[in-house]
Amino acid sequence: MSGRVPVPAGRQPGGGMVVPPALLHHRRSALTWVTVVVLGLGALVIAGIFVAVAGPGPFALVTFLAALAFPLILLVIFWLDRYEPEPTRYRLAALGWGGVVAVILSFVVESAAALVTGNESFASFAIVAPVVEETGKGLFLVAVVLLRRQQIHGLLDGVVYGALVGVGFAFVEDILYYLSALREGGAAGLTATVVLRGVMSPFAHPLFTSATGLGFGIGLTSRSPAKRVAAPVLGFLTAVVLHGIWNGSAVYGTRNFLLAYAVVMLPLLIVIISITIWARSREGRMLVAALQQTVQMGWTRPEEVRWVARLSDRVSARRYAGLHGGPHATRAMRAFQQTMIEIAFLHNRFVDGTAPRDVNARMLALLDRAAALRPYVILPPELARPTLGGPTPPAPPGWVPPGLPEWYGPGAGTRPSGAGWS
Repeated sequence: MSGRVPVPAGRQPGGGMVVPPALLHHRRSALTWVTVVVLGLGALVIAGIFVAVAGPGPFALVTFLAALAFPLILLVIFWLDRYEPEPTRYRLAALGWGGVVAVILSFVVESAAALVTGNESFASFAIVAPVVEETGKGLFLVAVVLLRRQQIHGLLDGVVYGALVGVGFAFVEDILYYLSALREGGAAGLTATVVLRGVMSPFAHPLFTSATGLGFGIGLTSRSPAKRVAAPVLGFLTAVVLHGIWNGSAVYGTRNFLLAYAVVMLPLLIVIISITIWARSREGRMLVAALQQTVQMGWTRPEEVRWVARLSDRVSARRYAGLHGGPHATRAMRAFQQTMIEIAFLHNRFVDGTAPRDVNARMLALLDRAAALRPYVILPPELARPTLGGPTPPAPPGWVPPGLPEWYGPGAGTRPSGAGWS
């Protein structure tokens, strides 16, 4: 297929392509629609309360100021997530959970706790608020594990989801703080709060919850039963402690706050970023290795690996497909690349011993989807094709990587009739 522009399936006289819609769209589950409705209504309720209390003008102003703090953080999160990007609906769900569910839970529980501890007490700021808020945010990861376990393939996925939840929470909390500062201190009070929260520390909540996400990511990719339990718990406790140090330092004045900022927050931010960059690089190497193994197993064609494994080549392949097949060809290429990525990550999870019990069924479904998309995929020519991690050695038909059971995958006789993925 590579190097040949014409693709019989779906070609139109004008050079465009028509791809069956079912191949380009994942069916939305009932859970997805319930999530959209619940989060949407919750967002409307929160916005309505803010408008009723402060008025539309101040609300619009502070919402704009709050939004300015997060584009850079979101770009960093999405950059980390490029090798195996999470579906857009799950990204939005994470943001929505942080900005709606976690905010509402925190407000209700903290308001009830304030009847005992008092609104301005140290216990309220440094103990109750961190525990309650990190619990509310961390419940999203629990929900993902219970309902969509397959969405977390490694520690980087946990960090990404945790950070997105933190961004959603921080955005709504910033609106609340900015409105309060504007009402109590006017323009000067608002400016000081924006500098403190929007300039100096917009990463605080994403950082706290990313610690929880890191724990979940480590636990879910471990073969040790003890580590599967201990890692998420330790991640959550780390988030609570960091949040408590952050809030507690603010209670004791500017000097202590700046000390905690310099000694704890910034170094930890560097550590988390370093870990995620290492994990991102590791994902890239794993993707290449897993795809090359699927080539040897007969699941993937050698010329397809480059256009899935290399980030820059993914973009080039989609651009080339669009030039020679139109918008539908671009979407087909994107869907094919995502399917091949999922095949590689699922295969790697099996090799690591952390795959779900229905790994065969999942793999067969992915391979069937790739086979259905393949006739509509237009690959660029293989000119000056670079090697990815060295040449792929030849393998006998039906080869299975050492250590894998013979029943794993279609090469061992579990292939449905007419699948045609080779």
